[in-house]
Amino acid sequence: MPKLDTDYVREQFPAFSDPLSSKWSFFENAGGSYVPSNVIERLNHFMTSTKVQPYAEFDTSAIAGDNMDKATNFFAEMINADNDEIIIGGSTTMNMYVLSNAMKSLLKPGDEVIVTNQDHEANVGAWRRLADHGMIVKEWQINNDTAELEIDDLKALLSEKTKIVAVTHCSNIVGSINDLKSIAELVHQYDAYIVGDGVSYAPHGFPDVKSLDVDFYAFSLYKTYGPHLGLLYGKKEILNQLPNQNHEFLEGDVPYTLNPGGPNHEELSCLVGVYEYFMNLFEHHYPGENLPIREKIHKVNELIAEHEKEIANPLLDYLSNRSDIRLIGKKTITDKDRAPTIAFTMKNKSSKDLSSELVKHGIATRNDNFYAWRCLMSLGIDVDDGVVRTSMVHYNTHDDVSNLIKALKQI
Repeated sequence: MPKLDTDYVREQFPAFSDPLSSKWSFFENAGGSYVPSNVIERLNHFMTSTKVQPYAEFDTSAIAGDNMDKATNFFAEMINADNDEIIIGGSTTMNMYVLSNAMKSLLKPGDEVIVTNQDHEANVGAWRRLADHGMIVKEWQINNDTAELEIDDLKALLSEKTKIVAVTHCSNIVGSINDLKSIAELVHQYDAYIVGDGVSYAPHGFPDVKSLDVDFYAFSLYKTYGPHLGLLYGKKEILNQLPNQNHEFLEGDVPYTLNPGGPNHEELSCLVGVYEYFMNLFEHHYPGENLPIREKIHKVNELIAEHEKEIANPLLDYLSNRSDIRLIGKKTITDKDRAPTIAFTMKNKSSKDLSSELVKHGIATRNDNFYAWRCLMSLGIDVDDGVVRTSMVHYNTHDDVSNLIKALKQI
């Protein structure tokens, strides 16, 4: 397997040559990634040439609709879904809220819903609200020593009354990648639905939703090198059962029934640029190989995972060996069991003060609870001060990590 060519990668992102953004070692990727030039060009083209209502016969409208359809079809292939199984909405939080509202029709008072306290609020808040409608909400809690979710604890919660289990594929604080496929298999033994949150997983490799066998899966496209949108996947046979959440005349028009008001036209269209970027990545590293889209994504995922492991492990090693720093989660990445989303606190210094000092050293990061306040509460961390989170993706480099470690040594 070739090594990821980070020089080539960074050439695709205008942020690294921009006078304002290029001065930073950027470690706030879990909050939102930079975008490649393909996305910017697609957005500019839509706004310049085709900013009209799509799907009419005249050329600018037809092109607009065609590009919107292409974006949906390409993303469906990249995650191994059918194009009528994905919804492109305003955000993951919004998509989950609409989904949970629709799922009420499949539930009755007394049915049980399991959520975790490792998730951030986007994947638990909407499901917790079902308690207002008579459902019983149970919490799959982390091990407070390791911050990990343990499968035996889920087994103890599952029952014949369980109808929904909502669980993160990767924690945006702990960084651990949960075995979602095994969890789905267990949940399905109880004829329950599983909702996977991939917000912190997808930036490190687009999932194969059919292989995971999840019933629903969501992630944020602005964290996967695109505009501020959210993608929701749902198995078609389940989507067909859900009541229409959109205009009355769209009754039966799945999956638009779960996308009130429809998608943002220009932002959906520019998602074609994300697809183009990943295909360019594949062609650069595997020139001349002709494979189906999903297999290309798999190979690119492997390149990314190996690079992220190489740049993250030195930082994890440094943090775990400092007696004045509390590292959250695993101390090393082995076989893609952890994302390079690395959160920590420092003794005798608030996360706010530490973050401010890092910024002064050219490190773009921040302190926060990052919507995972239940997780921080369980770990005994002040949810207002939060943690410092240094999150990386594949365009980060060894130099970025060296800059961060140097800054921490000085601090």
